[in-house]
Amino acid sequence: MTTGSPTDPGAAAVSGGPAAGVVDLLGLLAYAELIAFFRLAGHADLAPTLSAKGELAALAAVEYEHYRRVHERLTRLGVDPESAMEPFVGPLDAWHARTEPQSWLEGLVKAYVGDGIAGDFYRQVAESADDDTRELVGGVVSENGRAEVIAARVREAVADDPKLAGRLSLWARRLVGEALSQAQVVAAQRVELAALLAGAGGRPAGGSEGAKGAGASDLGAVSRLFARLTDAHTARLEAMGLSG
Repeated sequence: MTTGSPTDPGAAAVSGGPAAGVVDLLGLLAYAELIAFFRLAGHADLAPTLSAKGELAALAAVEYEHYRRVHERLTRLGVDPESAMEPFVGPLDAWHARTEPQSWLEGLVKAYVGDGIAGDFYRQVAESADDDTRELVGGVVSENGRAEVIAARVREAVADDPKLAGRLSLWARRLVGEALSQAQVVAAQRVELAALLAGAGGRPAGGSEGAKGAGASDLGAVSRLFARLTDAHTARLEAMGLSG
């Protein structure tokens, strides 16, 4: 779907509806949560113990509840949720295809690191949104013990086989690089989302700027944010018992 096209969900902002940047943020988050549900459910199926299966199944259920909340928020705003998610299906599917884990442990590290840095990104974008959106996003991306469950499983595996630490650390760094690269692509294509992230607020879709993509100032702000997001990566590695 082309940015600024008449069928773009962001066009709802033209007639006094939600800001286009907010629609993009919620559409992106909704699809990300839906994917997270399916992937955690898959990890639960592959888990080596019944205890781990149960833990991951519970986490998957939480992700689905998060998806449902964002889906309902879009509906209340008068936006078709599927249309709001559609622009982000390709970019997110492409990221997952490039970072397909080769083992159950790699899948856990991906869930912890990838979802963690994505959550940091969504929180930052929501800082420039309205209060209701900021509260919703903060609740949806809150880890609420989820991160500790996954990190504990990785620490346990590394303690049993210390040689795993180096390989999983490299995998985690690759995930961060791929995530930031894909987020930059999305921000460049979705001018309203980039503007929201830059603190300028979402602009109505359909204008000339929307057709051209994000401006240099918006992308500069995005790049500076991404540099800050990498700081949290070291803490996540340490939480999993991995080296920086």
